[in-house]
Amino acid sequence: MLRITDARTGASTEATAVRRGLTRVTAHVPRADATGLRVLLAADLLVRALELQGTPVWAVLAGREGRAELREEAAELGIRPFGDQLDVGTTLGGARGLHVVGAGGEEVDGVRVEVAPADWDAVPPEPAALRLALLGHARHEAVTLGADALAEAAGTLARLRAQVAAWATRPSRPVPEAVRGRLRTAWEDDLDVPAVLEELRAAGHAPDLPDGARFETYAYADRLLGLDLVRDVGRAAGP
Repeated sequence: MLRITDARTGASTEATAVRRGLTRVTAHVPRADATGLRVLLAADLLVRALELQGTPVWAVLAGREGRAELREEAAELGIRPFGDQLDVGTTLGGARGLHVVGAGGEEVDGVRVEVAPADWDAVPPEPAALRLALLGHARHEAVTLGADALAEAAGTLARLRAQVAAWATRPSRPVPEAVRGRLRTAWEDDLDVPAVLEELRAAGHAPDLPDGARFETYAYADRLLGLDLVRDVGRAAGP
């Protein structure tokens, strides 16, 4: 079960009050800036992790300034749509409230998941490269990304997609339970996405793992990461 640190108390708590019970995730984004986009990205990851454990999620966006711009940038970053906030309090029909907020943001009644500030001073080569660069940092760490960091992320993403496309041509093999368990342990421990990426790197180089199993492992982890790692599967090789 996913456990998350409640920034109000500093204690680790189960993200869901009832197994498979409806959970409301509210992203509090007061303005459409880099930090606001990172808050929404963290909320997207939280929603994905909950859905992977079979939890139904009601995802809500709170905040009025620059909503259209924020939604457009979020879509480019692979963040799935969040609904509009309704004035019905923190719960509806018994739903638990998880609130994703910027550090020092508004007070909330429910589990508070804090996200540190972010900024970037260059245009990413592609939005998914920005997503990968942000995922490489724990959410409680402030991040400033320059052109070099974004270019490096773009190169890493291109290599990963090429590897996944190559592995897809090999006979399919299931994700080994030990590998699946390590991935889930990483993201269920306070949504530790950098640890998930490290487990993926290890799986990509494990000498005893068939290529077909590597493909399924990366495709499975991408349900959380949202990097479209299988994008190039089946595409004809270039000249």
